[in-house]
Amino acid sequence: MPEYRIYLGADHRGFKKKEELFPMLNECHENVIAEDLGAETYDENDDFNDPALAVAQAVLQNKHSFGVLLCGSAHGVCMQANRVKGIRAINADSEASARLGREDDYANVLCLSADQLDVDTMERIVKAFCHARPKLDERYARRVKRLDEDPVLKGINAGFKLASTQGNEENSEEE
Repeated sequence: MPEYRIYLGADHRGFKKKEELFPMLNECHENVIAEDLGAETYDENDDFNDPALAVAQAVLQNKHSFGVLLCGSAHGVCMQANRVKGIRAINADSEASARLGREDDYANVLCLSADQLDVDTMERIVKAFCHARPKLDERYARRVKRLDEDPVLKGINAGFKLASTQGNEENSEEE
């Protein structure tokens, strides 16, 4: 069985819970190595962007790895991580949600809300995420592949009506 890495990162709002979660994850299984990518110290003025990018880049460099990011809502780290091509970050608040994100959407980064979740719940969610395996059905692989496509460049609209900005500009001028 290969060695798996869990890269962990948090901003100031997730810092305290990251510090509590890290040793739990590092001791969860003999084939798992948890690596803390920051923040290294509490700084109330830090930004979520830095740990999100550090974790995303580490996950891309190691196919046997996962990322776990914490911030107050989990939204900021999730949005930042998803801007890195090849990263599929999800915000999960339950074991079932984490499992589905991994199985159906091949998520490789898990984002957790430090404001909403306690550390024991976080640990259970992370373990559910790490133990889930992506479904290999063609439809799941096809959908995941499309996540890295640029729909504008590809001319993809799948028959859905695309939003028009022209009407919004006219409304702005009238106000």
